[in-house]
Amino acid sequence: MKIAVEQYLKAMGLDRKMLETSVLSKWGALMGDAVEQRTESKEIRDEVLYLKINSSVMRNELFQMRSVIVKRLNEEAGFEMIKDVFFQ
Repeated sequence: MKIAVEQYLKAMGLDRKMLETSVLSKWGALMGDAVEQRTESKEIRDEVLYLKINSSVMRNELFQMRSVIVKRLNEEAGFEMIKDVFFQ
């Protein structure tokens, strides 16, 4: 049954979306509590992470850390899931 569900999700293109959701659910553990508290929303579309940060200071710090964010999320996913980060 598990194999059938995995094959169905893969065929429908949902396996990647589930992995993205799983990685984003670990945002606080990967980036820290301060970042998590100031993150209003996060979404992955077309290999770009879109972040809405409610602190301009934190947004500027994270902007400087874009490559670190990409690296941490991709390491957690086990493949290149994110190529860039966009801040709102």
